[in-house]
Amino acid sequence: MNKSDFDLTHQNQSIESKIVASLERVAQAFRALLWQESKEFSLSPIQVQVLIFLLHHSSEKRKVSYLADEFNMTKATISDTIKTLEHKDLIVKEYELSDTRSYTINLTPKGKEIANKTSLFTQEIHTPIDQLHPDDKENLLLSLLDIIRHLNKTGIITIQRMCMTCAYYSPSKQGQGHFCNLLHQPLRTNDLRIDCPEHEMQK
Repeated sequence: MNKSDFDLTHQNQSIESKIVASLERVAQAFRALLWQESKEFSLSPIQVQVLIFLLHHSSEKRKVSYLADEFNMTKATISDTIKTLEHKDLIVKEYELSDTRSYTINLTPKGKEIANKTSLFTQEIHTPIDQLHPDDKENLLLSLLDIIRHLNKTGIITIQRMCMTCAYYSPSKQGQGHFCNLLHQPLRTNDLRIDCPEHEMQK
């Protein structure tokens, strides 16, 4: 019988459960920091996340259907979020000439300003990572990429744009290295991307 990672008797005897519990604590920190930022601008956490996403991603990704998949939410929920942001003058809709039901979501100057400010909410999490040894940073990155890839394969996380789920990616040196077939060059561990604009999902 599987035991809960939050059962302290089990957790204190299992390094795997301690790692899971630690990741949950980090997730709590993200939520708390995001909530602090959202309150400052009278926004909800998801509204802040959408603004940050719109700031850093291309026009084909700035659509309701893509955002719904990105944040694992229904189109109706994302549409409500977009309506609120539009009402607050933080985004504008750019309708397509060929289909007036389809539109791209663009930030207004006010929306861009808030997105730039709130996108720095991770600084307190960034600080201890800065202090890690370079080898520890690489090992941590690889471990997290493996966890994310598993969650993507099992359908828990939908959209992923990282190297290891990309059609251009292939392992090299008997699986011990990384190679990008788009750039036609090997990749070092710190070259691996968690969010690549040229990403093409593996079939």
